Amino acid sequence: MAVPRILITGGTGFVGARVAEFLASDGPRADRPALRLLAHRSWPDALAGRAEVRTGSLTDPASLRGVCDGVDTVLHLASQVGGGPDECRAVNDAGTGALLAEAKRAGVRRIVQLGTTAVYRDGRHLGPGEGELEVGPTSATSVSRLAGEQRVLAAGGLVVRPHLVYGPGDVWVGPALAEFLTVLPHWVDGGRALMSVIGVEDLARVLAALAVRASVPRGAVLHAGRPAPVRARELITATARALDLPLPVGEVTYEQARGWHGAQGDPGWHRRLSLLAMDHWYDTSRLWRLLGIAPGGSFAADFAAGADWYRARLGTDPSVPVSGPTRTAARARSSA
Repeated sequence: MAVPRILITGGTGFVGARVAEFLASDGPRADRPALRLLAHRSWPDALAGRAEVRTGSLTDPASLRGVCDGVDTVLHLASQVGGGPDECRAVNDAGTGALLAEAKRAGVRRIVQLGTTAVYRDGRHLGPGEGELEVGPTSATSVSRLAGEQRVLAAGGLVVRPHLVYGPGDVWVGPALAEFLTVLPHWVDGGRALMSVIGVEDLARVLAALAVRASVPRGAVLHAGRPAPVRARELITATARALDLPLPVGEVTYEQARGWHGAQGDPGWHRRLSLLAMDHWYDTSRLWRLLGIAPGGSFAADFAAGADWYRARLGTDPSVPVSGPTRTAARARSSA
């Protein structure tokens, strides 16, 4: 069996760096996939000697020439989150198109893209499978990401859509929850909302497994998350324990939370409230059946494994839960 040859975009990012590490460490040297990383702003020093690195940018089609030569699979994990509409379109839509054109020229047979459930129309999502929800993104980030996903699907590629991804390196879920706890220190509807969540290590393992499988669905979407939903109460409790923050007290309704006085002036509040306090659970059984694997351990144990990183990143002072740059990133993603 030939050794898989894989190009990774976004290989230094939150998810991509772990995918690259999984693939670079997979099996004996003779069976290990041959990796090529497309580097733009940062250089993957941790993979020195284990991966070929090409410089280029999704916003510069000429720089992509030859990057897919000799490659079997493209793992497209790069995306622009936040920024203006033009910047988002340049990376997520046009940039994906440029990468696909080069992949087609080079004869790449498989494309797997990391997408997002943020492309769905907002509302209560209670266990829908792939293809059961209308798309309807509203932010520049999500509109452009959907356009890029549609390009991949039209080219016969596979799009993997997680909802909330947590773990070391996370600059949205943990920070957003920490700020949420400070702004609204009460349970919303008792914290009963059901969430699709997945740890970054499990998501990376999924993407790495898809990259080396003999075959994957073509022109399809797969939801990615732990098989069982996690209640908002569990997610908030895990965050509070990781950051030594007090748990919410008392209860407010969702409608009361929408007009919460402490959130006035925050344009992303309603979207963040929806994502963290309304049902957003997606059926992920198709993914786990395909791969024949499952996440290891419980959600609480998995989240707790990243507690040291969250404490170091966010600190434990409830009055200042999120640093300026991290708050900006959290708000950018909450509008995605």
